[in-house]
Amino acid sequence: MIRFLTAVLFLIGSATISMAQDIYRIKPGDTLQVEVLEDPSLNRNVLVLPDGSISFPMAGTVRAGGRSVDVVASTLSEEMTGNFAVAPTVLVSVAALAPRDAPRAAAGPELMNIYIVGEANTPGRKEVLPGTTLLQFLAEAGGLSRFAAEKRIQLRRVDPRSNQETVYRFNYRTMGGSDSISGTTVLAPGDVIVVPERRLFE
Repeated sequence: MIRFLTAVLFLIGSATISMAQDIYRIKPGDTLQVEVLEDPSLNRNVLVLPDGSISFPMAGTVRAGGRSVDVVASTLSEEMTGNFAVAPTVLVSVAALAPRDAPRAAAGPELMNIYIVGEANTPGRKEVLPGTTLLQFLAEAGGLSRFAAEKRIQLRRVDPRSNQETVYRFNYRTMGGSDSISGTTVLAPGDVIVVPERRLFE
């Protein structure tokens, strides 16, 4: 009898979690867990950016904000279909909710939020000290994945006064160049680092 009641409670709990995930609408700052059953090497956590989008290999940029996890999973599957013999089975769940802003101690240094998306080993929102350089931040993100297009990394920065976005290029292999930023470039609050997926034979 006890085993039966335990099983019933487990099923009720699982159903409740499933319903909550389906009803919940994804928000910027949430972290999503994405699994592709046909190719486990693609499994990863992705951060929902302030504009509500996520970046995923073989799917590119997909809108997630305001949608349920089932809708996002279906969209990712559709975008990735061309890379598989049949439409892949994609599972999406909320791994972590957007963190609430917590008050900081007056004596401590004020950290700044920097975002990294795409082919980093640990993409997401990172809190770093002012003065952190691009190369230091990439190390903080665990380096680049094996899918990374190392020559086409982007630093996207929005001017708070004009609200205009500027895209800077960075070549990880050469650590910069005359026509791009370098690894010693100091990051600014709200910067977004985009690491694209490398093309075939790149």
